[in-house]
Amino acid sequence: MSKPIGIFVAWPYANGRLHLGHIAGAYLPADIFARFNRLSGNRVLMVSGSDAHGTPITLKAREENCTPYDVVARYHATFLQGWKNLGITFDLFTHTHTDNHISVVQDFFRTLHQQDDLEVRSSEQFYDIEAGMFLPDRYVTGECPKCGNQRARGDQCEQCGATFETAELKNPRSLISDSTPELRETEHYFFRMDKYEAALHEFVEKQEHWRPHVKNYTMAALRDGLKSRPITRDIDWGVPVPVAGWENKVIYVWFDAVIGYYSAALEWAEMEEGRSSAPWWTESAGRGYYFIGKDNVPFHSVIWPIELLAYGHGLQLPYDVPANQFLNIDGEKFSTSRGLAVWLDDVLEQFDPDAVRYYLASIFPESKDSNFTWKGFVQRNNGELVAAWGNLVNRVLGFAVSRYDSQVPEPGLLSERDEALLSDTQAVFARVTTEYELVNLREALRLAFEAVREVNRYLDEKAPWHEFKTDPKAAGTTIYCALQAIDTLKMALAPVLPFSSQKIHEYLGYSGSLWGEQEIVRRDAAVPYDVLVYRPSIDALNGDASVGRSIWQVSDLPSGQTLLKPAPLFKLIDEEAVLAQAGE
Repeated sequence: MSKPIGIFVAWPYANGRLHLGHIAGAYLPADIFARFNRLSGNRVLMVSGSDAHGTPITLKAREENCTPYDVVARYHATFLQGWKNLGITFDLFTHTHTDNHISVVQDFFRTLHQQDDLEVRSSEQFYDIEAGMFLPDRYVTGECPKCGNQRARGDQCEQCGATFETAELKNPRSLISDSTPELRETEHYFFRMDKYEAALHEFVEKQEHWRPHVKNYTMAALRDGLKSRPITRDIDWGVPVPVAGWENKVIYVWFDAVIGYYSAALEWAEMEEGRSSAPWWTESAGRGYYFIGKDNVPFHSVIWPIELLAYGHGLQLPYDVPANQFLNIDGEKFSTSRGLAVWLDDVLEQFDPDAVRYYLASIFPESKDSNFTWKGFVQRNNGELVAAWGNLVNRVLGFAVSRYDSQVPEPGLLSERDEALLSDTQAVFARVTTEYELVNLREALRLAFEAVREVNRYLDEKAPWHEFKTDPKAAGTTIYCALQAIDTLKMALAPVLPFSSQKIHEYLGYSGSLWGEQEIVRRDAAVPYDVLVYRPSIDALNGDASVGRSIWQVSDLPSGQTLLKPAPLFKLIDEEAVLAQAGE
């Protein structure tokens, strides 16, 4: 039965280019999971957008001597193109500077304010004397009070993941003037999170399917006790505080951005001419999955659920928070600020998107940090995509086209080995399905590729190219079985390899598309930011854009079906040239 599957993906700050750390951490896992669920006939809504209101935006604007608006417009446009080129199929990728989002955030604020979940407090905040301004948290850097990291931000440490009040930062330094700021009193609204601590604790205890590092971190935070957190900031770029007298402050981005999951769903529903976002938020069968990096865990397993509990309206809490660990390069975390990165747009100028998707999926940091290397990328592409999968598809299809009149051969009596291949492939498909459902995407890919290797071993044993000379019927049976396995594995690999899987789908004689279309459109004439939308394929629908048709199944390729002559699916990469360019 079709289920509403909400896929909510971290909102990237629109202050820099996308790198492969971003992609492996949240965006590619989310897309693979979305594609699997669409193929399975589930009602998928995958949304995210550019975080336009974070202090990294204002820092970049100051650095480039332009407005925050200009910064967001430029980088948001590059995000849209990057998602489209890599095949990240957001149903809607928007941004937090829309009238819709601002209105929804302010409604959350008013609701909490009316029920006394917010209170005004005086607090100490760093003040830059030279710049003459209070410093938002990310305008301050220093030593983490928890682990001693010397490059901690003013509210969070990327190294250990701890969150803290800015005043706890040791040896603080202003990123505006490079001076030592002083603490001064200022007033802010604070969110009384402790009011919902017991309810959240009860909820989290029941989530047996959460990844251990996510649940352990969340339970530890709850054991330590939740404190009130400031919800406003002394800055002029963001969602205005809807209270008279507070015109010079805005709503803090940590409270603002996560509400984007809900506001984006409402925006999508409006764009789709009256469609409702309710299935993904209020239906009991609806499940919300939040794809993030591990540094974002507290905002999605603690803060966002508490915002939802406080807001009410029957909105579902996160079903799962499959946060990935970090993808490192040369043993260090990808870092935009330090220029330690492999940029997405650069990679896609040189390599096919499926090659990039495959390598990253094969090293997803699901349970521990993993390491990107150019040598690993080349070897996976050449040794696995080209030599194992691409060669398998081309030699079997090519042989069928040239020797069996471009048709799937009529099989004879299946041998024990033939039947074993088909049953084993179907068994692997079932295991792959389970791993996808559990968001164990790296394991799903590993199992599928083990099956690819098994089909190659089967062909090496049976050698139909030689058998054809003496017994074309027997060779045809082998090719028939191999085509069935390829058809099944095409589907198992499709969420990871959408572009090449569509080609295989067509080579096997199927009509129509596995996927829909992505389109960059103008959403709001008053705000010159485009959005990215995904339109499901009509072939995968039951005449109703809200109800999917499951095409997630093992092969039913009939004998006699007309095949197309295949072209190479993947390209060999010159290892020496790539390693020389990368300096490895």
